[in-house]
Amino acid sequence: MSITLEDKVVVIGGAAKNLGGLISRDLAQHGAKAIVVHYNSNSTREAAEETVAAVKDAGADAFAIQGDLTVVAENVRLFSEARSRFGKVDIAINTTGMVIKKPILDVTEADYDKIFAINSKAAFFFIQEAGRTLSDSGHIVTLVSSLLAAYTDSYAIYPGSKAPIEHYTRAASKEFGVRGISVNALGPGPMDTPFFYGQEAKEAVAYHKSAAALSKFSKTGLTDIQDIAPIVRFLVTEGWWITGQTIFANGGYTTR
Repeated sequence: MSITLEDKVVVIGGAAKNLGGLISRDLAQHGAKAIVVHYNSNSTREAAEETVAAVKDAGADAFAIQGDLTVVAENVRLFSEARSRFGKVDIAINTTGMVIKKPILDVTEADYDKIFAINSKAAFFFIQEAGRTLSDSGHIVTLVSSLLAAYTDSYAIYPGSKAPIEHYTRAASKEFGVRGISVNALGPGPMDTPFFYGQEAKEAVAYHKSAAALSKFSKTGLTDIQDIAPIVRFLVTEGWWITGQTIFANGGYTTR
């Protein structure tokens, strides 16, 4: 079956910059009709507007919308606004997330509540609203982390808060599959973006840059977002037969 992005409307959570911004541009360049560029805070408003401009330059329509996806009503508003503007939604991709790197004994209740709200609760209700809104034969992709398969210290609540998404993905793929909707989770390795460097010491950065089997073939040793965007594009087009899976795209950083 030949599936393209022609006439497709895409909602992307966390689409202002980094991987979300690149995916927005990539799907527009490959024929998507419209991209809904979600962003969380005023600090990323300018980046979101730049992404909208780039999407339009590529020939697709777009608009930016701010919202806190840890609030259920904001997920509803996101998809409702997308459908109001473009008449439908075909693809939903959630790249939002946060990292906390701490030994277990240093994790506070506030840390735990915050990261689970952003990484787990927001992902669940994004998937839920996508399931309510998407056209038949649509696609849902949630970004997780290759640390789901890691054996390491100081990363308990980050991958721990991403782990439930695997179960949400499996359940949603079963429940939404009767409408032809595919649902997958994609776990990059440590990516060469500010999202990675903020919590890593120099020694840890050096380790991560050499840990993947294919590290020496990467310009930084880390996962390049340029290598992730095409995988997302595949999952929402020709890769439609893949569903209910957690896929690690990390150059052999972790496996299971």
